[in-house]
Amino acid sequence: MSADTNLDAASTRRDERDAVSDEWVLHHLVGDLDYARERDYRGWDLYDGESSRILQALPVNNKWLNLAFQQTVRRAPVNVRPLLAVEQRRNFMGVALFAIANVRAFERTGEQRFLDDASELVEWLIENRSTGYRGFCGGHKHPLQDLDKRTMPNVPGIIGTTYAVRALLAAAKHLDASYRETALTAADFVFDDLDYSSHPDGARIDYKPIDTGDYYTLNANALGARLLVNLYDASGKRRLREGAREILDYVAAQQTEAGGWMYRDPPETSHLSMDNFHNGFIVESLLRYQEVCGSDRYASTLDDATAFYRGLFTDAGAPRYDERNEFPRDIHSSAQGAVVFSMLGDEAFARRIVRWAVEHLSNGKGRFYHEKRRFYTKRITLMRWCQAWMAHGMARLLSATSA
Repeated sequence: MSADTNLDAASTRRDERDAVSDEWVLHHLVGDLDYARERDYRGWDLYDGESSRILQALPVNNKWLNLAFQQTVRRAPVNVRPLLAVEQRRNFMGVALFAIANVRAFERTGEQRFLDDASELVEWLIENRSTGYRGFCGGHKHPLQDLDKRTMPNVPGIIGTTYAVRALLAAAKHLDASYRETALTAADFVFDDLDYSSHPDGARIDYKPIDTGDYYTLNANALGARLLVNLYDASGKRRLREGAREILDYVAAQQTEAGGWMYRDPPETSHLSMDNFHNGFIVESLLRYQEVCGSDRYASTLDDATAFYRGLFTDAGAPRYDERNEFPRDIHSSAQGAVVFSMLGDEAFARRIVRWAVEHLSNGKGRFYHEKRRFYTKRITLMRWCQAWMAHGMARLLSATSA
């Protein structure tokens, strides 16, 4: 038996003796939100190397130089962003996640400060939406350099837009009903700007408007369908439900025999395999369709998917990286695990995941760290990747227990 297995067994026994309470989760959620609020929800992000003032001061704009800065801050075992003068800013998706978490914290506690923050954050999302597109949308506010293209700050993506729409719909219940009408326009972004198109298995969309159609990102398609489901839930418009079903039909058809999904279709166009949190996005989207539409259309798909996804966590709640690799154990995977297992009704395991994250990837006072490697922990706090996602995961868990 490996040392890792022994640690898992010991941690599992400890969890059974000392169950995590709602109050404990709420304490850490409030600590997370306080940490972010004190910094005006600004911070560093995973791939923000091009925000380096040193890079911006250089008299050249070179793809390989951009990649060097971007990958250096991404892969360094310590935070080199201060040395490279990387700007701290708000992230569109991060602000959306914080807005959702603040709404849920308000619903749980009744404290006005959480609703006040949610209001300011949602207004920021509207003011900082991407312009020039058919509907409400948004994306990262820093450049992103890939091998084949460079994404500029105004270019939106479906994932950031999905969470921003969720923030608008959550805020509309307590603040301003007009947020709902703004959110509904995001359907035009999905159908028109992301090239919604028929496929033998259903329909599919691009991740970003600048995509070429050489490949399709499966978790992004699933979250696009989830966005349409949320808008259907808010409006009752049949076209939104049909569009979501067609996209999820396509995604379901790409499921592997193992029960999980590769990152892209075709798989060889990505370096990622069946990694943890991207598979969590797909499971979440299928569950949301089932929840809103009252349909068992994807029941067998979900049976295989949830079994596969459960295998991406140890019994102690530690996330595995993918189907082949234990490490790195990423905080984003912990957060998404809390979301999915809460939706599955397995709140005990969701609590175990949160507890593992607090014990191994936080300072215990609201600040979360990026990832645990085999021999060391990257104690880097990224405002979206660490703080926003964990706030979202813990808030979702508390929402499930309230329900």
